[in-house]
Amino acid sequence: MSLELIDFLAYVLFGLKYLAIVLAALMFLLGLDDLFIDLAYWFRKLIRRFRVYGTFERADEKLLYSVAEKPLAIMVPAWQEVGVVGEMARLAASTLDYENYQIFVGTYPNDPDTQTDVDAVCRHFPNVHKVVCARPGPTSKADCLNNVIDAILRFEADAKVEFAGFILHDAEDVISPLELRLFNYLLPNKDLIQIPVYPYAPEWWGFTAGHYVDEFSENHGKDVVVREALSGQVPSAGVGTCFSRRAIAALLEDGDGIAFDVQSLTEDYDIGFRLKQKGMKCIFARYPVSDPKLALAKDWVFGMSRPFTQVICVREHFPRTWQHAVRQKSRWITGIVFQGTTNLGWSPRAVMNYFLWRDRRGLFAYLLSFLVNLLFLVLLTMWLITTLNPEAWHFPSLLAGSTLLSVLLWLNGLMLLNRLFQRAWFVTRFYGVFQGLLSAPRMMWSNFVNFFANLRALRQVLEMGDSRRVAWDKTTHEFPSLGQAQGKTLGQRLLDKGLLTEPDLQAALTSPIRRQLGRELLLRELVDSTQLVTVLAEQLDMDWAPLNPFRLDPQLIEAFPKRLALRYAVLPVAEEGDTLVLASERAVSQVSLGAISRHIGRPVRCRLAPQGRVTLGLRHCYGGRQHNPEALRMMEKLARHADDANLLERVCCHQVLFGTLLQVRGMVPPSLFSQALIDFDPERESLGEHLMARGIITQEVLDLALAEQAEEQREAYRLVEEAA
Repeated sequence: MSLELIDFLAYVLFGLKYLAIVLAALMFLLGLDDLFIDLAYWFRKLIRRFRVYGTFERADEKLLYSVAEKPLAIMVPAWQEVGVVGEMARLAASTLDYENYQIFVGTYPNDPDTQTDVDAVCRHFPNVHKVVCARPGPTSKADCLNNVIDAILRFEADAKVEFAGFILHDAEDVISPLELRLFNYLLPNKDLIQIPVYPYAPEWWGFTAGHYVDEFSENHGKDVVVREALSGQVPSAGVGTCFSRRAIAALLEDGDGIAFDVQSLTEDYDIGFRLKQKGMKCIFARYPVSDPKLALAKDWVFGMSRPFTQVICVREHFPRTWQHAVRQKSRWITGIVFQGTTNLGWSPRAVMNYFLWRDRRGLFAYLLSFLVNLLFLVLLTMWLITTLNPEAWHFPSLLAGSTLLSVLLWLNGLMLLNRLFQRAWFVTRFYGVFQGLLSAPRMMWSNFVNFFANLRALRQVLEMGDSRRVAWDKTTHEFPSLGQAQGKTLGQRLLDKGLLTEPDLQAALTSPIRRQLGRELLLRELVDSTQLVTVLAEQLDMDWAPLNPFRLDPQLIEAFPKRLALRYAVLPVAEEGDTLVLASERAVSQVSLGAISRHIGRPVRCRLAPQGRVTLGLRHCYGGRQHNPEALRMMEKLARHADDANLLERVCCHQVLFGTLLQVRGMVPPSLFSQALIDFDPERESLGEHLMARGIITQEVLDLALAEQAEEQREAYRLVEEAA
């Protein structure tokens, strides 16, 4: 090796030595910052273990059921979310253990595919609503949410209801069954409620998606817990966040009718600070449940902790590719670091400034970590060359003659071990020991992703000249295969089975009198009730059984509350062990079945019954305030001819519930009817009276509906009179 090259390498090593000292000193300072959060968390945990949990019994899901349900609204922005938002809304609407809520999905006029996806869900779940934004997309998440809030306020005016909480979710979120019960319990005492977010773990080689697992596990397991304890402020994660009505009203007042800043890329993060500045109460709610059936299901592996794993949280997939991860994180960095510094500035409170610094230090910290990783690779390369080729020129050690660097490296090494332990601990407690071990190699990958995300964010801000001019860069979403896809329509299934012809189907669909398709086909004698219920059961993936409403067990009828039977349009028909079997003419949601089960204190399940049987059974077994003498005579005569299957078939074709008639005839939208039904008590008032009291219908509409229902019944009266 030439003397010139040796001299050059000597100067390089001399420079690397002092660079290493500077980098080690800076890493030590950042390590102290992280160490403080670690110590604060474990000290708080130790104190709470003896002073709180040693004195008071731990709360579980039973406490959440002790509070009456308040109306809640879920807001979901959606741009180009075909195959994602529909499954998310369908799964949420069918699994949430709560009744008094509505889902509002924001779509765009130039995104018809997403609209079609949402429309399919709205047809099956009346508490899911499609909102079409005023401007073509993509705009920003904040702009979409503002349109959704406008739609919510209009729905409130129509349904005569006030939502107590406004909940943020993304199109790919899987929602915990008890999430709304937790929000309901904490409202209105808390104005911002954030629950943990836990990404789905990828395959072991998926380091890009895996580093989200590591970061969220530590952040929502420890960092945000300490932040709330020391500052009382909680940053919104953008999903799993609930705002109180008071908070939304304050945001609308500040924005002159616009709640979310449309130029902010992280409007949810900004709102956490804005609400704290107004003196509102924020909470990060880590709430474990004792029943694993009420937690989001996942396989149990070694290392998991039940208090961590069975927590009410949000699950979702995060980007799996480098490009998507860098795009998403650069948006977060632009919003939090650049826009946050411009919009929020700094706080007069020192503790708040400390956490603002921690939010904004990433631009510096990730560059530092990247340089440290590069220096490590250079030194590793030098060591490998010397080790693999002993005859090569030996590089002098950087540690020679530098006590300061040696001490800093030892201290940083200890802090690195602590950092690896902290991250592995919180990952293991939720995901198991295998994912916890993977968090160590993924930490270096995380540094690279965050470094290039910082570079992209910095480049975008410099190119635009103003961080607020950086455009919203949407991330492609993925939804896990948890929900069931919607199959063929009832008409198509009847055609496929050869029970119906295309002309007959079209004639039934275009009937001048608006009825449900099944009833219309029965009245036209194109199918019978057995054929119809068989196809419906196949479509809804339910079982069915014949039902004679005049041959029900009197003890079951007596034991089942009238208010539940009339409110949910179900009849108790059998017992299977401890489970009560209910019959219905439509699918009853799992949410409603859960409510019935809690009311009667035993498990229930539902099966389909042929058309009109449940309607007739409700009138016969539980009576009704609208029964006229003619209807009473019909019931008495039908009871005497209870075994006449042909008569029962013909009479049941003409049975229609009052609420069904209102919806089918277009007098009350299904969404408003569903909301009004939540606080309906049939033992105190009739459904018509309740709807009038809520302002959903007028006296004229009520009279018209009752007249049309009577018209539907006249043929039934005639059939019974002839049989008698």
